[in-house]
Amino acid sequence: MNEKFSAKNLVLGLQHLVAMFGATVLVPILTGFNPAVALLAAGIGTLIFHAVTKGKVPVFLGSSFSFLGVIFIVRDMEGGGLAYAQGGILVAGLVYVLISLFIGKVSIETIRRILPAHVIGPMIMIIGLTLLPVAIDNAKANLLIAGLTLLYVVLINVFGKGLIKQMSILLAVILGYVTAMIYGMVSGTSLIAFDAIKEASWLAMPEMTLPKFSLPAILTIVPVVLAVFMEHIGDVTTNGAVVGQDFMKDPGLKRTLLGDGLATMFAAFIGGPANTTYGENTSVLAITKNYNPLNLRIAAVFAIILALVGKIGGILQTIPLAVMGGISMVLFGMIAWIGVRLIKNENVKFNFKNVTVMVVMLAIGLGTSYLAKYAGINLGITITESVQLTGLSLAAIVGVVLNFVLGLFFKSTDAVVESVVTEKAN
Repeated sequence: MNEKFSAKNLVLGLQHLVAMFGATVLVPILTGFNPAVALLAAGIGTLIFHAVTKGKVPVFLGSSFSFLGVIFIVRDMEGGGLAYAQGGILVAGLVYVLISLFIGKVSIETIRRILPAHVIGPMIMIIGLTLLPVAIDNAKANLLIAGLTLLYVVLINVFGKGLIKQMSILLAVILGYVTAMIYGMVSGTSLIAFDAIKEASWLAMPEMTLPKFSLPAILTIVPVVLAVFMEHIGDVTTNGAVVGQDFMKDPGLKRTLLGDGLATMFAAFIGGPANTTYGENTSVLAITKNYNPLNLRIAAVFAIILALVGKIGGILQTIPLAVMGGISMVLFGMIAWIGVRLIKNENVKFNFKNVTVMVVMLAIGLGTSYLAKYAGINLGITITESVQLTGLSLAAIVGVVLNFVLGLFFKSTDAVVESVVTEKAN
């Protein structure tokens, strides 16, 4: 774990960089954030996390997909914009930090009772399914290119092995990009001289922006913390299982949450999307069997260096919408599948209480989101004239409350049944 630095560490660090790169730059490309700032935030955020966790946990923090839906909402709302999305994300990171200060007094079992899988699962599904229309809109730019890009992802995942399979998203984007070039869909006058790439400097400080704050943006974004909190626990647990250590105890959930929260706050402060622990890099750990956290810190330094290469940002700006549409359909579908998989892996019982909670959450989350998008009907709970709880925010709150209320009812019902059974037996 604490082996000395060598050329091997550089190679393994580069491999971790490749594993995180595609997803980390894709989030800003989809939302409108600056990809170079996202890389800078991921690199520095990872180093912050390692400093807080005493350098013991071998994870990389990259751009979080869980916040995509609410970023789009805040970005496009009246009086909104990406700066206000930054403000909401910064407050969400602050909530993470506050939770970390008190988490030591609450057991994991208590947390799981408040936020069980049949509440968290639908929340994750709502995030993915409300994003699918965005992917479809991008794909409409050229359905052939989008379809081919989607096909590339499928083929690489079916026939690829090891690291190639892990890089399926990045490779599919590259193949889709080349296909779009052949069809003349990439801006520029030749295969070499693209306008955005030509104009970009080799070395340049990323264009950072400061956050702005509004109550509607904060109330839209902060509820996502409920979902990413459980995602964090799952990622840290999985990482520990791969490495063979219990990171929930040492350095402890308190420190991992604090590191994640501070990294997210830093990202939002400079103009990047929220950070989160990356399962892609945990997969690399499992394949290489090398668990040295130093390799992840090296990857973080590489990410910072890449953020300063202006040409990288220039290349990313030329990726056609259709290519991103094809990739997004896979990614957003996978987000929804993660919610389904969580419900399955946690062996959720499909009794009346659990099914009711899940169905109500999906109906509220998807129903209000789709009505707003396609019918212009805004349904939700109005807090102030400019603040309304709807979509994921409303579904999350209703899910937690409904699960608690139904839990009390069924607990009392079970007690009555047990009392009657006991009385008859006597």
